Amino acid sequence: MEYLLEVKIVALFGLLFLTLLFGFIPARVRWFRDTNGTETHRTFLSLISCFAGGVFLAACLLDIIPDYLSDISTELDARMVETSFPLPEFIMASGFFMVLILEKMVLNCREMGGAVEERAPLIPESRNGHGHGHGPATSPDLESSGHHVHVDFQAHSPFRSFMLFLSLSLHSVFEGLAIGLQNTDSKVLEICIAILVHKSIIVFSLSVKLVQSAVRPGWVAAYIMVFAMMSPLGIAIGISVIEAQLASGALLQAILEGLASGTFVYITFMEILPHELNSAGKQLLKVLFIILGFSIMAALTFLG
Repeated sequence: MEYLLEVKIVALFGLLFLTLLFGFIPARVRWFRDTNGTETHRTFLSLISCFAGGVFLAACLLDIIPDYLSDISTELDARMVETSFPLPEFIMASGFFMVLILEKMVLNCREMGGAVEERAPLIPESRNGHGHGHGPATSPDLESSGHHVHVDFQAHSPFRSFMLFLSLSLHSVFEGLAIGLQNTDSKVLEICIAILVHKSIIVFSLSVKLVQSAVRPGWVAAYIMVFAMMSPLGIAIGISVIEAQLASGALLQAILEGLASGTFVYITFMEILPHELNSAGKQLLKVLFIILGFSIMAALTFLG
């Protein structure tokens, strides 16, 4: 048991270090934050964002939702709960509507803030052609093109980025919990390696999204540091449960997973994918990079 505990502690620090490493690459490298680069530079950044969108789509459909449905089904069966009502899906929908209501409440408060705020972009320092407010924040390129282009001015908002961070962080706690609750060192290493590869791509994509959302560098660093600590926190909780021989709380964990899954569905389909697919230029190439990100995550999931 002592050796198993040592393996879990090594996994804890390994996850923390690698998550910080991959998370701070987009956050600290100026190339990712430069919005005044060449057309090639902006196109490449857009394709990286599309790749991240494919990663999040795969995480949503192949990782987070299946994990939740499996856990909630196990807990309902253990408690012999039988109902024709789709309770797991309802819990997930509740998470979706929770984020939707919160976001619309925030936007409604901003709209009531005054006529000046209504006419101005919410984040005026953004210079990449994607406004964040309700006003007519059009770029010179769009004005001079003579064509109508649909631009989602609410895409990549700091609020949605925060909700993305929150849902991913909650899921990371459950991933760490899966490591902490194992009772064999081989299983700990197997799950840890899978999560290391998976989380490295996820945190890189999250960092790209935070940078593109015009979130202040200090907040980006804070988000990445907190996110990096979530899986180690889950491992620590799992170790504590094993050491204390506690068996309660599994149903609450499953419900929280369901709410996090609904949150992630909202962010994936209402924020990440629409932003890139609604912006003009190189549509087929963008779709290709979304599929590429999805395929890499699907391959990692398939390999186990």
